[in-house]
Amino acid sequence: MLFQKSLLRTRPRWNDRGFTLIEIMVVIFIIALLAALVVPKIIGRTEEAKRVAAKAQIREIENALNLYHLDNGTYPTTEQTLDALIKKPTAPPVPNNYKADGYISKIPKDPWGRPYLYLSPGNHGEFDIISLGADGVRGGKGNNADIDSWELDK
Repeated sequence: MLFQKSLLRTRPRWNDRGFTLIEIMVVIFIIALLAALVVPKIIGRTEEAKRVAAKAQIREIENALNLYHLDNGTYPTTEQTLDALIKKPTAPPVPNNYKADGYISKIPKDPWGRPYLYLSPGNHGEFDIISLGADGVRGGKGNNADIDSWELDK
């Protein structure tokens, strides 16, 4: 008799066999609803994050340019490009007190994979550094707007 009771307990009951189709559909609906609410918020942040990264990179380049200026009394010219921060320029004006290791390890590309534009002397100060934004074209609005060194704090 004891043996028969233990056999009865190990058999699954008719209502313990798994999830019903309705229960699975309710779970899928809840997951889809959550995804519909969360995914657009995450996707919208990607371009904003790229713009923040571009501003940080421009500030890093600005700091390197200011160190270059402190050592040499001038900023690299437009013709010397930002590469003057990595290796000593050979085009005039050749810097006299160039730091042996350069002023920055590498010139980053903007978050959209394009080089920063550099003008020296700039239209808005000693130099201008510009990222053309998401569209890669001068001007634009929103995510396509340019990121300019002279407007970083605005």
